[in-house]
Amino acid sequence: MEKQNQNIVIIGGGFAGVEMAEQLLKAGYRGKIILVDKNNYNFFPPLLYQVATGFLDISNISYPFRKYFRNHPAFRFRMGSLVAVRAEDQVAVLDNGEIHYDQLIIATGTVSNYFGNEHIRQHSLPMKTIGDAVTLKNRLLERLEVASRLTDQAKKDRLTTFVIAGGGPTGVEIAGMLSELRKNILHKDYPELAGCKMDIYLVDGLPALLSPMSKKSQAYAKSTLEQMGVIIRLGQVVKDYKDHVVLLADGTTIETDNLIWTAGVTGQLFEGLAKESYGKGNRLLTDAYSRVTGTANIYAIGDSSLMTADPAFPNGHPQLAQVALQQAAQLAHNIISETKGRGAKAFRYKDRGSMAIISRNKAVADLTGPLRHFQGFFAWLIWIFVHLMSLINLRNKITTLFNWYNAYITRDQPLRMIIDAKNNPPAEDKSQARF
Repeated sequence: MEKQNQNIVIIGGGFAGVEMAEQLLKAGYRGKIILVDKNNYNFFPPLLYQVATGFLDISNISYPFRKYFRNHPAFRFRMGSLVAVRAEDQVAVLDNGEIHYDQLIIATGTVSNYFGNEHIRQHSLPMKTIGDAVTLKNRLLERLEVASRLTDQAKKDRLTTFVIAGGGPTGVEIAGMLSELRKNILHKDYPELAGCKMDIYLVDGLPALLSPMSKKSQAYAKSTLEQMGVIIRLGQVVKDYKDHVVLLADGTTIETDNLIWTAGVTGQLFEGLAKESYGKGNRLLTDAYSRVTGTANIYAIGDSSLMTADPAFPNGHPQLAQVALQQAAQLAHNIISETKGRGAKAFRYKDRGSMAIISRNKAVADLTGPLRHFQGFFAWLIWIFVHLMSLINLRNKITTLFNWYNAYITRDQPLRMIIDAKNNPPAEDKSQARF
């Protein structure tokens, strides 16, 4: 079989997987490109927290793979999850069958890491998927409904106290959004909760928020959140969560029914890939060409990959969207080059900076170039533009912009509906795991 007629199987339809497929199709790859994902849609993770807090609808940040790639005859989609790899047979084993590959690209991203704590895994609210975001919105709104009809002030306070574990961009952004909700919306929707403190805690084990960003960004984020009434606990990790109580490393406790978990991620392990192929955080060790250690035709890109061959990043690249996009584009270019008898090019990451939104008109941006740091309104505009342009298609860009404009003008958003597939109404005697 000629190289240009080979089957390329891409596992994972996130930033890296979609970019990989797009680049190969754009270059006119003549083989079959098969994208595998457990969902039948792509979604935009940086805006999950806005779905979780009712400021965006699911459809604003998601789009079906089959529609997006429908005009490309070489493209095929398979809904499923990777379970194992039989490298000797060149077969990817899915949870619903098997698929043959000539080149296998693993771009499965990460899952929430609970650091082995079963109580946290069972009772906290993660935010990694669309399902997580919808569940988080449902649970928070359910608990507000329950609190609105209680007379026991201690229980009301527990239901309306929010603890966010993790001081990265997601933790900072959801803390800011919850603070905006508390200030502008919740007292109007829930007059019964007048007098409730509605405390918002942001907890992180590191000495600063937004640890990968500049000290200016870290200081601005901290001071802004504190001015908004967010209680910040740095140098603390969540040790346990049971019986409605968050236990911190110093022995401090916080009574709450709402532990939002953004504190850590880990890669996924797949049967058939040697233990030696995995590095820190269960990320697959790759060479400078994204090839998984110990394999000939298996590659890993994006958050799944731990590449130490880039001289500027000897400990691996940060798990950012830009890394995923650049690795996917480079690998696609290398594959096309090899089909034409040319050599592959080693990957070198070009850091374009990072940013985080805090609240209305407040954000931080650390960029490359002579003007490296922005904060406040201008950084907020940069964040809006970059995230809007990063959405997968024009429809998503337009609907998201409309929702943002409406929320900015009205300081509100009418998307706070409890949509629960189980259709179970909240009740005071339900278990913590249900709420």
